This record gives sequence, structure tokens and C-alpha cells, in this order.
Amino acid sequence: QVQLVESGGGLVQAGGSLRLSCAASERTFSRYYMGWFRQAPGKEREFVATMSRSGGSTSYTDSVKGRFTISRDNAKNTMYLQMNSLKPEDTAVYYCARTNLYGSRVPSEYDYWGQGTQVTVSP
Repeated sequence: QVQLVESGGGLVQAGGSLRLSCAASERTFSRYYMGWFRQAPGKEREFVATMSRSGGSTSYTDSVKGRFTISRDNAKNTMYLQMNSLKPEDTAVYYCARTNLYGSRVPSEYDYWGQGTQVTVSP
């Protein structure tokens, strides 16, 4: 059973930064594409970013381009999301997830999910 565990969430003022981590239990981590999603209260889960198995190719939703950076360290079975210039509208529970589909932005195409970490951005 694959386990994904997010960490690094918290409360930050607008304009601040946070770095989320996603640790995977599997040693085959490098074989999979990975992504970050978020879900705000009363809203559907939405795509944030995804990247290739090597981390060399990345894709972002328009609202976070230039502010967020997705990366991975396959030697540590860990993925990251560096979030800069945070805005109140970035407030959500952030989830990491695994997929076999390159570039996927669809939650149903991801087969394993973490439990989520709360990010709250105050005005």
C-alpha cells in the first residue's frame, strides 16, 4: 500500500512563503508522475501543478504560475511545492497525489492521495 504524507502547511500572511513536502513510502516513487491539488471550503478539488518522473517537465494552473514551483527529489522519495507571494485566495487544503498519466490535471486520474495539509493565508 502506497502512502503519501504531506507536511509544511500553516498560517502565513499575504505575500509570504511556504514550502510543502510530500513523502512517499514506495521505493518506486521515481516511476510515477506526481501532482499537487488543493481544495478550498465549499469548492471542488482543483489542479495546482504536476511534473514528470524526472522533474524536468512541469505544468501549473494559471493562477499560480510564477509564484509556485513544483519539484522532486527521487533519492528521498519526496516531492515539494514552494509557494511564494501567497494570496488569501490560495487558502485551501493541499494534497499530493500520484498518477501514471503524464501531464494529467484530472483528479480521477490520480490513484493515490495524501491526507492533505492546510494552508491559510491571511490578508
